[in-house]
Amino acid sequence: MSFTVVTTGLTFPEGPVALPNGDVLVVEVLGGTLTRVAPDGNTTVVAEVGGGPNGAAIGPDGRAYIANCGGMIGTEVYGYVFAGGIPDDYAGGSIQAVDLDTGEVETLYTECDGLQLRGPNDIVFDAHGGFYFTDHGKSDRTASDRGRLYYATADGESIRLVAEDMNGPNGVGLSPDGSRLYVSETYTARVWWWTVTAPGEISGGLTLAGSGGGNFLYASPDFRYFDSLGVEENGNICVASLATPGISVISPDGELVEFVAIDTDGDPGITNICWGGHDMRTAYVTASSTGKLLRFDWPRAGLALPHQTATV
Repeated sequence: MSFTVVTTGLTFPEGPVALPNGDVLVVEVLGGTLTRVAPDGNTTVVAEVGGGPNGAAIGPDGRAYIANCGGMIGTEVYGYVFAGGIPDDYAGGSIQAVDLDTGEVETLYTECDGLQLRGPNDIVFDAHGGFYFTDHGKSDRTASDRGRLYYATADGESIRLVAEDMNGPNGVGLSPDGSRLYVSETYTARVWWWTVTAPGEISGGLTLAGSGGGNFLYASPDFRYFDSLGVEENGNICVASLATPGISVISPDGELVEFVAIDTDGDPGITNICWGGHDMRTAYVTASSTGKLLRFDWPRAGLALPHQTATV
């Protein structure tokens, strides 16, 4: 599938959000910024959020909500940039909200019931104005956290744990009718799902020993690491992958619809996908290890997210 390089020079971009005016927001994990990319490729820093902004979504108040992992260490291998580990200045993860007009940053959550947020990774709002987010955890050369899944409100007043004991939860998304919650796991390259029974309440249990109590949907048949995900209007789940770079398009029944291989200067780090445009058929993909934002004419429409048109 052909694509256009919108811009280059980003410092490990992730969490793209397409805005109604054609701009795209990205977070720069190793730069600590929320950045606006214009259609012509020009970039403007919206806010210095610090730490390691890892995912973004527009909330009901028009602000950009950031899943901030607290920072990662950037390393270069064979000319490609990778992000991971725990930097010396790490002070914990957080959920932040950024005013797109002023750049003002508000920190909403740093813990849940006394447990520090370790590495918030991706975030999705539901139709009720609350949001789910994954906590990927942190790892070093001797130990690795077990991942968690949370639900919180946009006013900063309520946060609760909804799933735990996961192996690197990364992407998170909702089905078009909001009845299913999907999570991709990095290290197992699996996708799990739960039934949403009420805002912030999920039910799994159909798979014995499913990660986080979730139901098994799909596992990659070959070597790759799953990163973030997006959902198409028809309900397909599109999961970006590292090592085998591209997008796996998975049906709600767990069948592989197609794998879209993506080669941009051999970048092994395809991390995120989102959609915009008047017909939601313009896909934006982050190629993180070479610092690019890519644009595709996608064959199917992406799902219009709650609050996506709330701001420009």
